[in-house]
This record gives sequence, C-alpha cells and structure tokens, in this order.
Amino acid sequence: MATFERWSEVCPIGDLLVRSAARHPDRAAYVMPDCRITYRELLTEAVKVARGIIGLGIAPRSNIGLFCNNGPEFVAGFFGAQLANCAVVPLNARHKAHELAYIINNADISLLLTAAADTTYLDFRSVLSDAMPSLANATGAALALDEAPKLKRIVLLSGDPAPGFTSADEFYTAGEAIGDAHIDRLRLRTRLADLAAIIYTSGTTANPKGCMLTHEAMTRGPVERADSRFRSCDHDVTWGGGPLFHIGSLAPFLGSIGTGGTYLTDSFFDPARAIKLMKDNGCTAFWPWFPAILQPLMADPGFDEAAAKVRTMLFIGPESLVLEIQDRLPQAEVLQGCGMTETAGIFAISDPDETREQRSTTHGKPVPGIEVRIVDKDTGEDLPDGEVGEILVRGYCVTRGYYKDPAKTAEAIDADGWLHTGDLYARSPEGSLTFNGRAKDMLKVGGENVAAIEVEAYLCRHPAVKIAEVVGRPDTRMDEVPVAFVELHPGASADEDELIGHCKGNIASYKVPRAIYFVATAEWPMSATKVNKVELRKRLAEMS
Repeated sequence: MATFERWSEVCPIGDLLVRSAARHPDRAAYVMPDCRITYRELLTEAVKVARGIIGLGIAPRSNIGLFCNNGPEFVAGFFGAQLANCAVVPLNARHKAHELAYIINNADISLLLTAAADTTYLDFRSVLSDAMPSLANATGAALALDEAPKLKRIVLLSGDPAPGFTSADEFYTAGEAIGDAHIDRLRLRTRLADLAAIIYTSGTTANPKGCMLTHEAMTRGPVERADSRFRSCDHDVTWGGGPLFHIGSLAPFLGSIGTGGTYLTDSFFDPARAIKLMKDNGCTAFWPWFPAILQPLMADPGFDEAAAKVRTMLFIGPESLVLEIQDRLPQAEVLQGCGMTETAGIFAISDPDETREQRSTTHGKPVPGIEVRIVDKDTGEDLPDGEVGEILVRGYCVTRGYYKDPAKTAEAIDADGWLHTGDLYARSPEGSLTFNGRAKDMLKVGGENVAAIEVEAYLCRHPAVKIAEVVGRPDTRMDEVPVAFVELHPGASADEDELIGHCKGNIASYKVPRAIYFVATAEWPMSATKVNKVELRKRLAEMS
C-alpha cells in the first residue's frame, strides 16, 4: 500500500476562529502593546459584529468594507463579516481619497466598518468624508450617496460618530434581536468556493483591481504551512509587522488563527515597540518580510535577546542581508518565498533541505498543490532551466479573477487556468525559483534586457547601502539607461562616484547606473509595503 503522509483539511475562514476558540478559549489569539485578546473574546466580539451586520439588514454574501489599522476593530470586523457569510473588502490605509471612492463603488460595498479610537496618524472619518463629499449632507440612518449608491451604512466600531456614520452603540443594538444560532446557521452555509475577500492591488498606473479570493484560497495554504512548514512548537507565537489589509500579513495571521497560535503586531511599525512585544511574549515565528522592516530591528540592541526563541523566519531580501540574518539567528530556519495578492499570498517557499546558499540566493520551490511554468512572454513557450521568463501559476490559491473586470481577468488567467503574473523568474535544475523583477521593471538598455532587481542587489552589496531602487531614464542613444535611488545606512557615507565605481567592472557596463540619487528614509514614495517606482519615475522626470 502507498504510504502517503499529507492531506488537506480545508474550511471556511470563520471556522478557523470557531475551531481554535473551542480548543484554546483562554489562549491569546491577538496581541498588541496595549491590547490582548483571547480566542474566547475574539469569537464573542466577532459574533457581535456579525449580529450587527444582519441586524442592519445586510444580506449574506454581501461585500463588507473594512477600513481600519491593525487593532481589535480590524480582527473583530474581519471575522464578524465572515461569520455573517459575507465577503470582506480590506481597504488600504495608504489609499488616497480618489482611490477609496473608486474601490467603495467598484466593490459594491453595502456596509463599511471603520474605527476612530486612535486618530494620532489617520482619522478614518476625515478620509472617508474626503472620498465621498456627499457624506457630509447625509441625513437619517440609511445612506444614499452619489459616490457609492450601494453603500447603506458606515459603522464606527470605535470613536465618536460624525455626520453620515452609525455609532457602535447603534450598530450593536441593531443586532440584539439576532440570535447566535442564526449566525451559526449562516456560518455553516459558507462554501469553500464562496468569495471570502476582494483585495485590491495598489493601482499605481490605473484604477486598482479587486482580486477575488475564495475561502479555500485564503485558508488552505496559510493553515497547512503554519501547521507543518512553519511550526516550531505546539503553540507558535508569530510576530508580523505589516498591515493586515495586505495579503502578506493577512495570510500568516490566518495561519496563526487556524492553528491556535498567538499573533503579535502593532498599529504602526516602531522597532523598539516591536522588540519589546517579541521579548515579552516569547516570539517563535518571525515575519519581517522586507529589508525596510528587518534592518531597523537588527540595529536595535535588544534584537538578539528578543529573537532568541525564534525558530522560523520568513524574509525576502538581498543575498547579503539573508546571510547576515542567518548568522544572527543560527537557531532559526530562515525561509524565502514567492507570493502576490493574486495567489492569496505565498505560492513557493524554501524547502527544508535547501542549503544556506540556496536560501540566500533563491526564493523557494512551489508549495504542494501548486503548479508553475516559466515561459517566454512573447511566444508563451516554456523555457529551459536557468533562463528568465514570466512565471505562470495554477492551483487552488489563484484568484477567481478581478471583480467586475472580465477583460483584465481574461488577460491574466488563460483558458487552462494559468495565472500570467507579469513577474520574471528563473528556475534552477533543482527546481528553486529566483525572482528577477516585474516584466514592466525590465529596462531595455541599447537593446539589452536589464533586470532592475539585479542592479539593486549588487548596489546593496556595498556596506553603506541600505536600500537601492533602480529605474530607467530615457536616453536618446540607448533608449533608456539605469539610474538608482539609494538610502544609506545611518552613520554610513558614500558618494555617487563611489557607488558607481562599486558596480563598474563587476556587472556588465550597460547595467551600471548612470546616476545615483540619495534618499532619506521618510522621502521614499511607498505603497502598502513597497517603494512605488511609478512615483520614482515621475520624480526622475521632474529632475530632468
């Protein structure tokens, strides 16, 4: 008889919380510096939100907007919508008024949950009022806004209400007549193929696109990996510093909830606060994701002590930094991965048997159940190992498409179910994948293809360079040439000639940056988690 040892136990998102609350009611599910929520408490609050949703007349399978920072309102709102058998539309706190107005209308959001308990950095009431000016003239309980005709209510889960907003007291009172048994019936009607969330991409060149993700896509991979690939003990304590409206943080959060773990985070990133949170709670799994998060943590004198119990770490970054963190945390397995919103997060991860070098230079292998191909973007033909081409992904994690956009869906997902990602990868003979940037991030220098990420990685080998971002500058002779925006490490020094000299003779001459522009930390134009290169190109054009 065959000896298979792997199987899938897939369930809807709401069931993740119900199961863990039944098994570990008094265990901390979610911890912030000023907030600790047990599984019992989280389920209780989520049920209250679900009752309020139904009490306001919102039908099952409606789209519920969620516009909050990391905090108790976000997690209760997220699971409350799921228990009510609705889909969640997490709204990016970095989006501007015009982007929010577009998404709220495009996503057919019928109810929007937000918060105003802490307005130190952002007053969500003000942002929403800017996005929908007619909100200021709203009268009565139900909304009828020109900017969002299907939006019936905006509920403040915390904070003082403003014109057009429903208070938390009104919201919870509306749900008092809804019994818990009714919510449980709605939860049990949720199908794995139902829409669980619509997560909008950054929309740097056009309107954002709403990725439709099913319950299977959002729970199967994160929970399986948290239960096997990332697990380091019976009760993992996971730190994630990113915003939960982003799939890169939402996926590991769901993995933690699905396995009865404790998830540590904050409403904003501050290295000292993060270090203390990790130390106080015995962090065992660590998700810093990108250099902009990891580097300030490593620079804190308390980092080594705070990370002493870490046994699993996922980080995507340049070779030099991956090697450095492996040296700093020899007890931990350092993993790299590949992922995107359209694949509900990770679709590839480092294998257990990969070497230190492989972990620092490649980005893992496809996870079980997921297929990938590397193809020539122009011909669609499969490429041999070692050649760079577009990666195609197929499997349970792939988006159903873009909400109300069949044309863009058809462009991205072909008749055989392959997602055309627009990302450039190469595959080693052993099956390891290496990211080579976005297809649109490939420069054409005098007829030669130049991957921006390759030049960025080499600049980051210079000891003074903290972050490097390369874009193309139009050139009459070469069509375009690479230039770099660079942030130096605190206290380090280097000038333009030194960094260009660092590249000359070590990478092909046509890849060497023609100019270096120095950037301070606060000057980077950011999307949710990455530097916005569209804005860098605009900045470059203004300099010319």
